Amino acid sequence: MPTISTFYGILIQMYWDDHAPPHFHVLYAEYEATINILTLEVTGSLPKRAKALVLEWAEENRAALMENWTLCEKNQTPHKILPLP
Repeated sequence: MPTISTFYGILIQMYWDDHAPPHFHVLYAEYEATINILTLEVTGSLPKRAKALVLEWAEENRAALMENWTLCEKNQTPHKILPLP
């Protein structure tokens, strides 16, 4: 599973040929969550601050995330997305 961005110890990943709806995976220490790209709905567990950072990043990068989702559906390597500053 490719890591498409890393910031503040948070890993953002996408799996090849993953199930719908379009989403990405978040790993932070012992926490794991998935976030729906279209709705930004969070499934799983993240600390409040990490969740806020990821949602801010996702909102800013929604178009790039959808492009990466399309690539992953085709078993192609997604592009890196810049982290939060």
